Amino acid sequence: MTNPTVPKLDRSALLGILAEQPDGVLQSLMRAIAQSAIDAQFHEFIGAEHYERNAAERKDHRNGYRDRSVDTRMGSIDLRIPRAREGNFVPPLVEHRKRSERALVAAVQEMFIAGVSTRKIEKVLQELGVSQMSKSQVSVLCAELDTQVQAFRERRLTLAYPYVMLDALYVSVREDGRVLKHAVVIAYGVNENGTREVIGIDVVQTESRESWLGFLRSLVARGLHGVLLVVSDAHEGLRAAITAVFGATARWQRCRVHFLRNVMAHVAQHRKLEIAEAFRSILAQSSADEARARATAVIEQYGKSCAKAMEILAAGLEDVLAFYAFPTVHRRKLWSSNPIEHLNGALRKRTNVVGIFPNRKSAVRLISMLLIEQTEDWITERNYMSEDSMQLAIRSAGAYTAGA
Repeated sequence: MTNPTVPKLDRSALLGILAEQPDGVLQSLMRAIAQSAIDAQFHEFIGAEHYERNAAERKDHRNGYRDRSVDTRMGSIDLRIPRAREGNFVPPLVEHRKRSERALVAAVQEMFIAGVSTRKIEKVLQELGVSQMSKSQVSVLCAELDTQVQAFRERRLTLAYPYVMLDALYVSVREDGRVLKHAVVIAYGVNENGTREVIGIDVVQTESRESWLGFLRSLVARGLHGVLLVVSDAHEGLRAAITAVFGATARWQRCRVHFLRNVMAHVAQHRKLEIAEAFRSILAQSSADEARARATAVIEQYGKSCAKAMEILAAGLEDVLAFYAFPTVHRRKLWSSNPIEHLNGALRKRTNVVGIFPNRKSAVRLISMLLIEQTEDWITERNYMSEDSMQLAIRSAGAYTAGA
């Protein structure tokens, strides 16, 4: 593709005019051009203009906008990125800048975290195409990131979050000359509109009841409400904190994956596939009562050959059946903490590269930035759960509470 050219005389005249304009005019011009290009790309993406009723060629429908700041050589410009109801629209301009921002920020962060000298940082940045990045500029960048992290971690939670998942991963942090394991506690929620979000993150010394209690209370202080179901593993301190904060207003769903691991730990190797299949058949039933009936049959069948495993299954069965109280279309997304486990797996790939964080703040900065990007990606995607089904879940929970 050839670049557009301007005739020599016209180009000189144009440069003369632009030279007389303040920087804000050029920035506004860049914004107008970029916004027009994005709107045109979106029209093509959904196959229809504004208010156009074209059923034959329409591919999708409009679903509002999200604000996005994009860095350019003329400074940062604010754009309105249109959202599609079903598809995931990401304009090339934003995607290109997003990738380059990730690469640059990750490089600076990880080198700082690893204790690399500023001179080496500047050398690597030059190889990335950034010719000028002084120590003061790097400090400004980290300060800017810390501002974004603080805003993300302290933002008000104005919507209701019917579904919340909790989990932790461990990272190595240097404190007082020693390297210690710290828990990164993360809260993941599905809001009343059916969109996924990371709603909280903190770095604590241990997964104690007190640590989880303080974390959950901080979420409530920021506005967390409308919680109907909390999904987690059976960590004693975590479960106690969930009960203390949410009481009887929210059900607790024990992660089926963690529970199955506990059961399988007491099954001989040659019986594992058989017992695992029997366990899955319990949760494949269409109702909680049918699942209980199937569990009774499984426990009777294997009660002698796998006594300890069946004892654990019987004791924890009710903990893994809470998801049956919610709409059928949600159940497979609620019966385990796999969504947050998958997220933690992606985080571990980055934290493993770092190795040892020099302090908690650096760990919070890097992990929070990754979670911010993930949350932004979720917001631009199709809703994780439909709004209608979320309203059904809320009404069903209300009827249950009234009945109780």
